[in-house]
Amino acid sequence: MLVTEFSTEVVAPPERFELFSEVTAQTHMPNRLRSNDRDDFRANMRVLRLGELEVSTMSFSHLEIVRTAKLIRQYDPDAYQINYLLGQEGVLSLAGDDTALQVGDLVVMDTSRPYRGDVHAVRGGWSHMTVQFPRKLLPLPEKTAQSLVGVSLNGRRGMGGVFTRWLTDLNTRADEFTPADVPTLASVTLDLLASALARCADAEAALSPETRRNALRTRINAFVEQHLTDPDMTPQTIADAHHISLRLLQQLFAEIDTSPAAWIRRRRLERCRVDLANPSLKSRPIQTIAARWGFADPAHFSRLFRATYEMTPRDYRHLAVPFSRGPETGGVGGGRYASVPGRTSGLVPLYTL
Repeated sequence: MLVTEFSTEVVAPPERFELFSEVTAQTHMPNRLRSNDRDDFRANMRVLRLGELEVSTMSFSHLEIVRTAKLIRQYDPDAYQINYLLGQEGVLSLAGDDTALQVGDLVVMDTSRPYRGDVHAVRGGWSHMTVQFPRKLLPLPEKTAQSLVGVSLNGRRGMGGVFTRWLTDLNTRADEFTPADVPTLASVTLDLLASALARCADAEAALSPETRRNALRTRINAFVEQHLTDPDMTPQTIADAHHISLRLLQQLFAEIDTSPAAWIRRRRLERCRVDLANPSLKSRPIQTIAARWGFADPAHFSRLFRATYEMTPRDYRHLAVPFSRGPETGGVGGGRYASVPGRTSGLVPLYTL
């Protein structure tokens, strides 16, 4: 079982904070916790287990976390914790220095070093994500990683932004993954993190060629997703945007048995497929949907769609049956729909490697 869901509301208000403390001591490690809302501590948590790496997404209003030398002596997993503030602000104190944290920041913590954190929510929804894994797994020299412990890193742009978008997508799609996906998901998470940290520390030369290559491919995939509506996006513009040759771009996609042009076409077709299955877009003409995602020729789009999904766009729209799964959780197309006949069912992950 890869995903575990938890809510303090399964017990009475006076028992909620104690339950949260017990659960986080098991999922992460024992810490000394305090909250201004202890009398009725409302918190939710989702844990995605990827082998030795865990991605936890939480929501709570206020929490003070203290890791003392005594607690470290009692139990230390020798791990890094990467904290991403989705909807929180706060202060981190490490070795006597205070660091202000705001929404969108990343901060690296070492479970072997004492610290104190005090964070509070500034908006609703998920407020905090934590990636925890043994230090030995990070494909980056220990000296480089340690130089960034306790430092506020920008998770809103650049490689930090690529990494946080990946984390957000992991949380959104957590229930779609199978045990067979674990090695790839863990590897991509660590490679993207290492690349983001190396960029911050000006130490990209310390990354292995494989880590740099995987991170580059993921950045390219993210770029493609962001520009699918641009009819002028071509393999050459992608290569230029990433300061690489067209030949290298083609080699990167050849490693996953495709080409840049075929990948762009696949992602655009998938966006069209999701829109065609969306009941709120039922009145929108098919050619309008196709044009939105870069297919200017309706006849050409229809042929490609039929070759990919074994039916025409019109037939697909008629057969797609929407169903409700509670509040929307985001992801490609903004919703989830029942699968219909064809070669592709479900949604294609944003960052397929």
